[in-house]
Amino acid sequence: MSDNTSKEQNSIPTSKVERSAKFVKTGFKIGGNYIKHYSKKLFNPDLDRSELNEDNATDIYKSLSELKGSALKVAQMLSMDKNLLPQAYVDKFTQSQYNAPPLSGPLIVQTFKKYFGKTPDQIYDKFNIRSTNAASIGQVHQAELNGKKLAVKIQYPGVGDSISSDLKLVKPFAFRMLGMSEKELDVYMKEVEERLLEETDYELEVRRSIEFSIACKVLADVVFPGYYPDLSSKRIITMDWLEGVHLKEYLAGNPSQESRNRIGQALWDFYNYQQHELRAVHADPHPGNFLITPDGKLGVIDFGCIKVMPDDFYYPFFALTSSNLFDDKEATIRAFRKLEMILPNDTPQQIEFYHSMYKQMISLFAKPYLTDTFDFSNKTFFDDLFGFGEKVSKMPEFKQARGVKHFIYVNRTNFGLYNILHELSACIKTNTYKPHLNQH
Repeated sequence: MSDNTSKEQNSIPTSKVERSAKFVKTGFKIGGNYIKHYSKKLFNPDLDRSELNEDNATDIYKSLSELKGSALKVAQMLSMDKNLLPQAYVDKFTQSQYNAPPLSGPLIVQTFKKYFGKTPDQIYDKFNIRSTNAASIGQVHQAELNGKKLAVKIQYPGVGDSISSDLKLVKPFAFRMLGMSEKELDVYMKEVEERLLEETDYELEVRRSIEFSIACKVLADVVFPGYYPDLSSKRIITMDWLEGVHLKEYLAGNPSQESRNRIGQALWDFYNYQQHELRAVHADPHPGNFLITPDGKLGVIDFGCIKVMPDDFYYPFFALTSSNLFDDKEATIRAFRKLEMILPNDTPQQIEFYHSMYKQMISLFAKPYLTDTFDFSNKTFFDDLFGFGEKVSKMPEFKQARGVKHFIYVNRTNFGLYNILHELSACIKTNTYKPHLNQH
């Protein structure tokens, strides 16, 4: 892990007034960017929106990264939702997965005093006040205790308390960037808020990390750090330091196909084991949450975001991706109704339309599940998948909210997984953990 040498931040705006002032200022900047764009367009009618998107993305990212927390987390989520945003936003927001500006030393010491009544030096034998990496909700420091190397994750002040108000402030930006309907955006924001509230509760994260790492012990090539509940609190987590590199650095080292397949297989098994055996899944598959260890295993270093899948979602959803349900049109439509992809007052024409569109979409998405092995370097598969998503996102029929809220994180998880496997160009066995479809 490389030292984070970007500019340190000495304070974070924590009050509602300070935070909303920051958004208002950003709003003005964006307004200015639009004026600049349209005045240029007067002289050059063919001007596209790429410079405008670039300027807006820069301004929004700058303000979100200073606010940290849920605002930055939404940016991070949107960067993974490649179909939702223009490329300029995706490129900018992807940075939030690794390097937001870190907090300064005094702020860190203050956080320790608040939760432990002690400074880091009074708790650990060694504590590096410079963070090794800073993301949206917290930053990581290296420490040592009794000869053991530790990773200490510290949450930014005010992040947990400002989630609800932040999301209200993010709403107009999301509105502009996503073009969703009010109802759809509310469902999206509500689900994001629930997960974020869990994600800022570090005591919950420690409990879940221990539960999941025990439950996933059966998996080959997946490793987890040990956790220390007595050295953790609501805003601080102490765990073992895992040696390893992030995906980008791993790929830069030009690993063999065999090594990439092994990491890809570990990822596939990790996700599908959780989905089908635990019915709860690590729902934050961005590369910053994983390390590739020196002996070529997958290290999982963050269990902040877990999505539990209720039966009334799990059975109809996986019946669509993993069985021959599509052969029976009526049964397919029943599953679509259960998942609210087809709504009670849809006309016969609408039912036909959505049946046909969703069937195409899911058939594409489910391809890896339909054979025993799948090559994720297959560019055609991804072009088809994202091309179809692009086409759908432009259709007026999809502006209305459809699908139960569970789709938000389950889709994000599976598309995130597919994307990482694609980056790895991994060829893997996809028949290792199959959905359970006979409902009890």
